[in-house]
Amino acid sequence: MTAAPDAVHTAIDYTLRQDRGRLIAALTAAIGDFELAEECLQDAIEAALEKWPGSGIPKSRRGWLLQVARRKALDRFRRAKNLKEKSAQIAVLEQAEADAPANTHDIPDHRLRLIFTCCHPALDEKTRVALTLRTLGGLTTEEIARAFLDKPATMGQRLARARSKISKAGIPFEIPDGEALEERINSVLSVIYLIFNEGYAASSGDTPIRIDLCEEAIFLARLMVQLCPDAPEVAGLLALILLTHSRNKARYRDGAYVPLNEQNRDLWDHKRIAEGQSILEAAMKRGQVGPYQLQAAITALHCEAASANGTDWPQIAALYRLMEQIAPSDIVRLNLAVAVSYAEGAEEALELMEPLARSLGKYQPYFAAKADMLRRAGQFGQARVAYESALALTTSQADRSFLHDRLAVVNDLPKKRPS
Repeated sequence: MTAAPDAVHTAIDYTLRQDRGRLIAALTAAIGDFELAEECLQDAIEAALEKWPGSGIPKSRRGWLLQVARRKALDRFRRAKNLKEKSAQIAVLEQAEADAPANTHDIPDHRLRLIFTCCHPALDEKTRVALTLRTLGGLTTEEIARAFLDKPATMGQRLARARSKISKAGIPFEIPDGEALEERINSVLSVIYLIFNEGYAASSGDTPIRIDLCEEAIFLARLMVQLCPDAPEVAGLLALILLTHSRNKARYRDGAYVPLNEQNRDLWDHKRIAEGQSILEAAMKRGQVGPYQLQAAITALHCEAASANGTDWPQIAALYRLMEQIAPSDIVRLNLAVAVSYAEGAEEALELMEPLARSLGKYQPYFAAKADMLRRAGQFGQARVAYESALALTTSQADRSFLHDRLAVVNDLPKKRPS
């Protein structure tokens, strides 16, 4: 049974989106070399591109890729000059090869070990996050570069150096314990949250929500809760993701973004909301409140409101002020300004926005939020300029549609605020 080349490319792309992290993790566990695992998976992908058009797309695509990648690794080891030193890896791969016919659908899940490897202290924070997004989340180098406001070539070089460093430094493929575990938990949580955010609000393309990445983040967050059951911030992250993801079916309509206050709340996943609230409540009872728990509490307040008008904006603003004290950042201050705009008024919030202009001058949400505040304050001319700035920084088609609609409304309003 043959397969058209386009169908083969589509099948491989989909498989890598779904299972790249699991494949790399399984190969690294067997091979013992992160960089070599990636090279062997690439060899397997090239083999699939060559063979699948003639033999057809296999029923278990990820099983086929794993099996071929293992064989590629075996071939490399057997040709290596230091053959004796590779005897342990060869034995593991030969056993996997022997077991393969009965287990082509089953891939051992070592993704949590892979996350901790990518988040090793030997790598700087930015590299840890970028490498895990690429390896576990399957994001492209271009997508990661956009998230960091970097050039794709620069990010590609960073990722290549990181892979090489992991291999040359002999960074262990394991889940640490004790102080080493505590040291890396925050990096791991950041990675999981960024994976979720890229899925929940894709940085580019015609698909505004990438459910595969959202589900990946939820899965990884659940794994972290199992690993660290007594860490309230780990539970807080899971609660935050669940509560946020509960609104995914209401966030877009006819290809355009729908703001929170206009969403159909009947479309929200109330079972997921209840689970997130329960997890958050248990975490906060421990009395060690952190940023993820606070963000989850804010999201829970939105989820609890029966309507947009029933939202407890003063409480949300108070939670952002608390977050500004324990984890200050300009993104937190931007969110505080948005909350103040609804709790106290748009003009009060605009004063909070002014100090953020320089640091967030290339951040699309800053201009979108400012445009909305200016519109509600009746400063339509300035709102028009802010909407245009937001549009210039927008790569998501759904966000562009929303901002175009808002700009069209502003263009029909007076250029000066009525007296």
